[in-house]
Amino acid sequence: MSGNGAVWRRVRSRFRAFPEHLAACEAEAVAYGKCVQASTAPGGRLSKDLCAREFAALRSCFVTAAKKSLKGGS
Repeated sequence: MSGNGAVWRRVRSRFRAFPEHLAACEAEAVAYGKCVQASTAPGGRLSKDLCAREFAALRSCFVTAAKKSLKGGS
């Protein structure tokens, strides 16, 4: 069971880094948020993959930010 503690330490470490990664991807997060907001506003039509391009850009940025933080040792 001692291995289970190591897993939770890694998970907590990733959650702690989330705000930094999000801040690094501010423009992509704003673009995705605006797309979702526009599609859920009155008269908008939220549907699957409507904001897929914006989400893909945000995800790509997030992955890049996470990799940079791993290389930096933080």
